[in-house]
Amino acid sequence: MHRLVRRLILAAALFTMPFAASAHPHVWITAVSELLYAPDGAITGVRHAWTFDEMFAAYALQGLEHKTKGVYTREELASLAQTNVESLKEYAYFTFAKVGPVGSQKKEKFTDPVDYYLDDTNGSLTLHFTLPFRTPFKAQQLQVEVFDPSFFIDFQMADKDPIRLVGAPAGCKMSFERPSDGTTSQTMNDAQFLSGNNSNYGALFANKITVECP
Repeated sequence: MHRLVRRLILAAALFTMPFAASAHPHVWITAVSELLYAPDGAITGVRHAWTFDEMFAAYALQGLEHKTKGVYTREELASLAQTNVESLKEYAYFTFAKVGPVGSQKKEKFTDPVDYYLDDTNGSLTLHFTLPFRTPFKAQQLQVEVFDPSFFIDFQMADKDPIRLVGAPAGCKMSFERPSDGTTSQTMNDAQFLSGNNSNYGALFANKITVECP
């Protein structure tokens, strides 16, 4: 298998493989996200920490050079982290932001990730990165969704403190809606999935963060 594909942590890079167009996920990510605000109250970006399932982490680390057996330093993982964040761009970083009331929302775009790195802790591989908004903005109503439209990757927000507002103005309130319990994916088999237009099927399993500010 091509060396680049072997090194991609985000399985989005494997979409060309036949099993990718399935109604079921093949990679699981446990996520923690922070919404970042400037002192003037403008939101500047989203900071993610994505921990990959053990099986995929072992696959991604296979053959990667390191000095200590079973231990990978941040420096040894640096090139892999760069490959990961570069591959994310094609998939909009699986992060989607909208501003305004429902029905008249405007999409907000991100620039390239910054402050990215990989951590390996006892076999758990976590990708950290920050997505700056192209232009910081103030908003009374903001919605951020984290999901893979194809549902090849299943994003599950952490059980404890999955979302944080960092530096948000006083009075801002955050609500968080987890996706369904997965019954939809279980009732649709692969043949049914492939027979229709399911390019945004993963939206059914979106993690939805809503912030309302005065």
